[in-house]
Amino acid sequence: SAAIAVEELARAGSDTFIRVGSTGAIQPEIKLGDLVISAAAMRLEGASGDYAPPSYPAYASYEVLLALIEAAESLGARYHVGVTATTDTFYLGQGRRGLGGYEWSRSRSLLDDLRSMKVLNLEMETSAIYVLASLYGLRAGSVCAVFANRVRGEFGVVGEKDAARVAVEAVKVLQEWDELKERRGKPLIYPSLLRGWRG
Repeated sequence: SAAIAVEELARAGSDTFIRVGSTGAIQPEIKLGDLVISAAAMRLEGASGDYAPPSYPAYASYEVLLALIEAAESLGARYHVGVTATTDTFYLGQGRRGLGGYEWSRSRSLLDDLRSMKVLNLEMETSAIYVLASLYGLRAGSVCAVFANRVRGEFGVVGEKDAARVAVEAVKVLQEWDELKERRGKPLIYPSLLRGWRG
């Protein structure tokens, strides 16, 4: 699981995590092949509950979030930034029917409820990564290619290369920012520190 990956990679010395993958959009304006950069995630999965109570937020490290946006802009990728819903299961957990059409009341209303909350997409890893990263003092972000728009009933495997390119570029940006912070003796990136950083 994502929690195992964070635990073991962190123990090996990793301090920055970017989840790259696919997702299903639930807002009508999001197109196939667009990218979703997750500023935060609803914890509709159970793994993070072993680490923190439900009220503990799952949010991106702001430097990684900004680096992903910077990368998407510099590469000309179509992207959206907002709240993601992370679930444990692909079927009922994401508002689909189970075997033989099985469903229950929550799964029937899930997509409408999430859309009304302005949630952009559904996927299965981000919130656990964000919670563990926050608890352990690590950095984390998430960028996913939209393979489906559940509202419009559209499906297609597109955008995965854009997601990977954005993640790789974001790592380069973070490395430059880390070097800048070290030169200036600053613990964090902030807007005025970045003036002319690539100029």
